[in-house]
Amino acid sequence: MTYRRAVLPVALAGLVLGLGSPAAHAAPSGWSAASIAARTASAAKAAAQTTAGHAAAAPAATAKVAGSLVAQYSFDGGRAGSVIDESGHGHTLSLVSAAGGTVRSVAHRNGQAVKFPAKCTNAKATCPHAALRSPSTALLNPGTRSLAFGASVLLAPSQTTKGQNIVQKGYSTASSQWKMQVDGKAGKPSCVLVGANPGIKIVRSDVSVADGHWHTIECRRQGTTFSVLVDGVVRGTRTVSAKLSIANQRPLSVGGKGAYSDNDQFQGILDDVWVRVG
Repeated sequence: MTYRRAVLPVALAGLVLGLGSPAAHAAPSGWSAASIAARTASAAKAAAQTTAGHAAAAPAATAKVAGSLVAQYSFDGGRAGSVIDESGHGHTLSLVSAAGGTVRSVAHRNGQAVKFPAKCTNAKATCPHAALRSPSTALLNPGTRSLAFGASVLLAPSQTTKGQNIVQKGYSTASSQWKMQVDGKAGKPSCVLVGANPGIKIVRSDVSVADGHWHTIECRRQGTTFSVLVDGVVRGTRTVSAKLSIANQRPLSVGGKGAYSDNDQFQGILDDVWVRVG
């Protein structure tokens, strides 16, 4: 969170800065007590207006979408390879890996997060790959209903690649899909919807998350509006058909499509993954 300093008008700043000595408490020549009070109140009001003006310039945060929580993972259980679904719906995540790929628990706030394999410049077949997956259920298929899914991510600028998948269900070239990813060297997140008819619907963020700091990302579909949010602020939006329907038998996947060589491996740290439907 960024905190902005209020810009104090000169009159108020002078009064505040002058509180350190007895001489400073004396009224300037020709000022009555009432005059001082009036000037102080006026300066305070101006400071409040200045602060409000700065706040108004920033994008407004957006409340979390309604709907039923169908999957949630805090990764605080200490078992990175078998992660309990805290929504109570039984979507336990299990590790799939290849070429020595693994995930491991790391400290985050008062709990834990999960770290995925780092960027690899070798041939794809020899690079470690790892993802966490849960079998498909009807609860994870939103159809045409409202859908929101999100995660907390930490990704260093040196770890960006052509594309890294954070969480998804389905594939763009088979059946249907919902997905969150981080794109390109700039490390800007995007959200993807693919319905039964051909055509990938993608909305891209105008800000990067690849700066070595924690950020929250959310993908949100409500009616015909499809948005990507970063740190609670809408950073991209587009229109989709109200008839776009997502339902498939593919697993829920976190950190990559799977364990194969072109799995679009996420190469940072993830925490607090969740999905809401309805």
